[in-house]
Amino acid sequence: MEKSRLMESKKCFCDTGLLFDECCGLYLDKNQQAPTALALMRSRYSAYATHNADYLLETTYVSERPYYSKAEILNWATANEWQKLEIISFAETTVEFKAYFLDNERKPQTHYEFSTFKFENNSWFYFDGKFE
Repeated sequence: MEKSRLMESKKCFCDTGLLFDECCGLYLDKNQQAPTALALMRSRYSAYATHNADYLLETTYVSERPYYSKAEILNWATANEWQKLEIISFAETTVEFKAYFLDNERKPQTHYEFSTFKFENNSWFYFDGKFE
C-alpha cells in the first residue's frame, strides 16, 4: 500500500489534531502551497517524519539550498523517530518551535529552533534558523 494511502486515516505528525490527509498531506502529497509560514513549518516537520527530503529541499529558500544535502537530510530524518511538534510562538515570517524525537539509540532529544521564512513568487520558503 502506498505511503500516502496509509496516512489518510492517521493524525498529522504536526500535532494539529487533524488527519494527515487534511493537514500537511495537502502540501506534501497534493502539491498545494502552504498558505502561511506556520503551515510551512508544520509541513516541514511532517516531511521529516515521513522522510520527504525532496519537499524539504524544495521549500528551502533558493539561496540557502547549497548548504543542505538531500542525503544528509534523509539520513537525519530516518535516523530519528519523530514524536511531537510544539509551537512556542509565531508571527508572519517567524516560527519558534521544539521538535521532540528519539535518536538512533532511542534516547529522547529536543530540537529547538527560531526559524525565519520568506514569501516569494506566491510561495513560502524556509530561510534560516537559530538553534539552542
